[in-house]
Amino acid sequence: MKKYFQSIAYITFIAVTLFAIMTAIQSYENPFSLYENPLVWIAIVALIIVILMKELLNIVAQQKAETLQMEKEGVNPEEVDHWAWAKQLIKKWTDTKAIEEEDEIILDHNYDGIKELDNNLPPWWLYMFYATIIFGVVYLVKYHVLDGDSQTTEYNKEVALAKRELAAFRSTSKEAVVDAETVTVLTADRDLSRGKAVYNLNCAACHVADGGGGIGPNLTDEYWILGGGIKNIFTTITNGGRDGKGMVAWGKTLKPKDIQKVASYIMTFQGTTPAKPKAPQGELYKDESAPKEVKEEGTEQAKDSVR
Repeated sequence: MKKYFQSIAYITFIAVTLFAIMTAIQSYENPFSLYENPLVWIAIVALIIVILMKELLNIVAQQKAETLQMEKEGVNPEEVDHWAWAKQLIKKWTDTKAIEEEDEIILDHNYDGIKELDNNLPPWWLYMFYATIIFGVVYLVKYHVLDGDSQTTEYNKEVALAKRELAAFRSTSKEAVVDAETVTVLTADRDLSRGKAVYNLNCAACHVADGGGGIGPNLTDEYWILGGGIKNIFTTITNGGRDGKGMVAWGKTLKPKDIQKVASYIMTFQGTTPAKPKAPQGELYKDESAPKEVKEEGTEQAKDSVR
């Protein structure tokens, strides 16, 4: 009875946990990002741990059952080699002689009491060597006889193909692809809330929650190390800071849409007063692409939406 109860409890836990995880994923904004939802990570890790522990218990129980069966049959479990198959496989792939058989492969010459064994080359080594020969022949024929494309030519072809595919996607996609050239400032509450969540998770550790700067520079003043404005901020977040110092390239982690949202949220820091502002760094930046009145109005609207 206890065994059946444990099985029912295990199956119930798996089903409820999977249902909770799927419900949590579907309740968030699409596409779902695990890095923003640590509780989902905790549930997934807990599920994996329970499954592994259950399997471990099954293995232990099976081993105990096998031991009892051998004892009933009069076999000493300690005399059974459970790794015989692995030893046989290793012997096959190394082609070695047992110590008792080494007399068969001792060479005639003897130097100062030291004798040499005439072991065969291990089969695994021979097969790898034959594979390198085959690869070398194919490479020679393709690139030196048939004049195949070099790595540079292949790279240029792949880049050209990627550009064509991107252009075709942009022409048919309902949702615009965001990059440093097409990025614009977002002011909708939903976008800025998402940007704030991404900022607090990834950026606040260095720039502080209010943008006043800590390890990273102050984001509330008009001085920028790599340039201000939505395009420069988007590029800096995507490609990272200065070489050898500065932040990492978040373009490898964040999606372009999320980078646009967090860049737009950072723009709302302009003109605010942080609790402990860091001294200005970089050069004074003025966005000349839009009239002053329009810029100030857009910034105030963004700040009000965040508040």
